[in-house]
Amino acid sequence: MVVSLIKLLCHVRCPCFAANCPRRIPYLLVSGRFMDSHLSPSQPAVLPDLVSIPTAPPGFRSGFVGIVGRPNVGKSTLMNQLVGQKIAITSPVAQTTRNRLRGVLTTPEAQLILVDTPGIHKPHHELGKVLVKNARIAIDSVDVVLFVVDGTVEAGGGDRFVSALLDHITTPVVLGINKADAQPGDRPDIDPSYQALTGDHSWPVFKFSAITGAGLDALQAQLIQYLEPGPYYYPPDLVTDQPERFIMAELIREQVLLLTRDEVPHSVAIAIERVDEQPDITHVSATVHVERTSQKGILIGKGGSMLKQIGTEARMQIQKMVMGKVYLELFVKVQPKWRQSRLRLADLGYRVEG
Repeated sequence: MVVSLIKLLCHVRCPCFAANCPRRIPYLLVSGRFMDSHLSPSQPAVLPDLVSIPTAPPGFRSGFVGIVGRPNVGKSTLMNQLVGQKIAITSPVAQTTRNRLRGVLTTPEAQLILVDTPGIHKPHHELGKVLVKNARIAIDSVDVVLFVVDGTVEAGGGDRFVSALLDHITTPVVLGINKADAQPGDRPDIDPSYQALTGDHSWPVFKFSAITGAGLDALQAQLIQYLEPGPYYYPPDLVTDQPERFIMAELIREQVLLLTRDEVPHSVAIAIERVDEQPDITHVSATVHVERTSQKGILIGKGGSMLKQIGTEARMQIQKMVMGKVYLELFVKVQPKWRQSRLRLADLGYRVEG
């Protein structure tokens, strides 16, 4: 079932009322379609009638769960599996996630706001610095941290680096060993290498498969136990707080990640220029930004074949989201060294989140 959003109504803040508080979250309504329209904050009188957020029952728990780990351990796949549908793009390419993405998992006992973070790594450019800083901010702003590792290989330097970041926090940490379904049977050393990362903290350890869902019930129960009693932050049937244009851009970028190779996937940013909804079709115009002319040639392909394939696959995914026909128009533009420019990063939607 596809559940999406119709209006970004207003913002709900924690009691500190700080404009940059990490818990500052949007109220959203649920419907069959996305829209990017806003309701003016000067109309607070109508909000109680429009926002369908029920009162939580006694004993209900809620809070924020930060999903962290080195790149390519399956964090986005895990979020998709937990919320029950695709809200985060996935690919075999490391560092697929660039923005801090919230998914919402609501059960009869609790509501978990899952914060999928970019893979924590040693940054090599300004974009990488922004991504890693955002991941670190998420660690400091959630109620529980889920540290995800790859159960098909033993712990490496990247995992130890993340573990060292978590050594100094007071937030509860759960260690999740992912890809249990693909773990080699002749490697009994893998699990102990990760258990050693817990050190003196006694972090609980759970094995699971984000692909099959095996082991996730026990993991979910443990995460809920760490949450305090609290209200619904979102309507119970909401699965993400991201606007339509963000999801569209990510679905296009996913196809670039899947269909190209070498340096091209990491050098691409997507800007949605126009969304025009008609009764029978939605017109979407997007620009694919790259850093070099050679990358533009690769993306376009011989006779436009690659760009056509990217557009076709992305259009099919966007149609599932909007539940209707889509006409997708793609352009490719060279933006030299955009990953090194703070101004260009901000223009393309990459900024430090607070």
